[in-house]
Amino acid sequence: MTLPMLLDDALITTPAGFALRVSLPWIRSMPLAAVTDVSVSIDGEQAAVHAVVDGREVPPAELAAETSWWFIQDRVELRGDAEVSPGAHDVALSFALVVPYLQAGPAGPLTLPFRMERALVAGEATAVGGAAATMPARTTDAAEPARAAAALPSAWPLSASAFNWTPQVIRAERTAEDIAVAVAAEGISRTLEIEAGQVWRGFPEPSDDEVDRLRERLTAAGGAVTIVGASLDDWALPARRRTETERLGFLEPQLRAAARLGAIGVRVPFGQAGPELLRLAQPVLEELGVVLFEEIQGQQTLDSPAVADNLALLETLDDPRIRVLIDISMLMPSLPPTYLEELRRGGLDEELVRRLERQWRAPETHEAVVAALRGGRVPPAVHTLYMNLLVRFGRSDVTDLEPLLPLTSGVHLKFWDLDDTDGRVSRPIADIGSALRRVGFTGTLTSEWGGHEWLDADPATTTRAHLELARRALTEASVPAV
Repeated sequence: MTLPMLLDDALITTPAGFALRVSLPWIRSMPLAAVTDVSVSIDGEQAAVHAVVDGREVPPAELAAETSWWFIQDRVELRGDAEVSPGAHDVALSFALVVPYLQAGPAGPLTLPFRMERALVAGEATAVGGAAATMPARTTDAAEPARAAAALPSAWPLSASAFNWTPQVIRAERTAEDIAVAVAAEGISRTLEIEAGQVWRGFPEPSDDEVDRLRERLTAAGGAVTIVGASLDDWALPARRRTETERLGFLEPQLRAAARLGAIGVRVPFGQAGPELLRLAQPVLEELGVVLFEEIQGQQTLDSPAVADNLALLETLDDPRIRVLIDISMLMPSLPPTYLEELRRGGLDEELVRRLERQWRAPETHEAVVAALRGGRVPPAVHTLYMNLLVRFGRSDVTDLEPLLPLTSGVHLKFWDLDDTDGRVSRPIADIGSALRRVGFTGTLTSEWGGHEWLDADPATTTRAHLELARRALTEASVPAV
């Protein structure tokens, strides 16, 4: 995976021993209380460590009592008193991360294990500062996306997602704000989606100053935000389910930040809010003039009882400020070749990989995927990556989505790599484009890259190429048949 836990300069020597500076291998900021079961070894020897929190040394077992947040661009320092000599050392780090917005069952939130082993050269202790603030000048080709998009219907603005830059956000060579502004300043896209848990240090309650600074800088670069990716942490930590009022209290600051930013609205997972929270949120949405988008994606299907019930709820509410966002990860005709190669390298059974390669949509393939997981036949090196087969990669056809289309005001043009053999990337875009044309769609369409989980590619180059491919596919789809 390219979401890094240990950067090249992670290991440093200190007068009292060593420090290991750990990056958050996740897609948004997390509560420090989410970190459990920390283990560090150096050259095969287990090392006792303390986490540094606001200048205090905290035993890892006591992180569960902390109320502060781990901002995605910060590194948590683990200090130990073992002597570490200058030079290269084999370092192993593992911990578990409780994900408070993902449920593992009725008893509590999902907990995921993370482990990384790599050789690190111990450096001398230096001040650990924030990301360097560098802002590229606006390039002369900034008007190109606008000209290229002219062939699309005017009600189909094509945007880019700042989520595509997640590994760069974590590496923190530039601030997350700089990265987002550069999407517009470098002419990649004038409009963009952002992730609240990536761009604002104050998440989930960003300050007015943070929001205003981003809006002003984007405006100066000729850019604007369409949708803010919000989060709804149903679980407080230590694990306790939030009440509906508390859930609204978690979401509302993000709604207000989106309104202040000038965004159309915020995005949450399809069905997560539920009827009571949606009704509580309706007056706030009306007051702020923003839309709550419910994103349906991956293996969610309309024949699922939970999805069907939520769709019926949205139809009953019939509120223009509560809309659907479709992620075309639902429409994958085949799996990304780069993903399959990563599974091979990680040691997954070759027979299963070939089945995934040739018969992705077959029900028998899904059964084989589940059987391998339950049977313990998934190598630890690709265990987290393997879960995409059960969550993020869908098998639906565009005709299955027809009941959603009247409620849809946003689409994620999800892609994983740019291998378009047999239209693997472009066909789902064209299919959804044709379906949207039939219903007179107006709304946002956004290029969103998910493949950075296993691909170390330049996000700017990759996003530009995908936007051009998407424009071609959507332009063809938007032309009525003669």
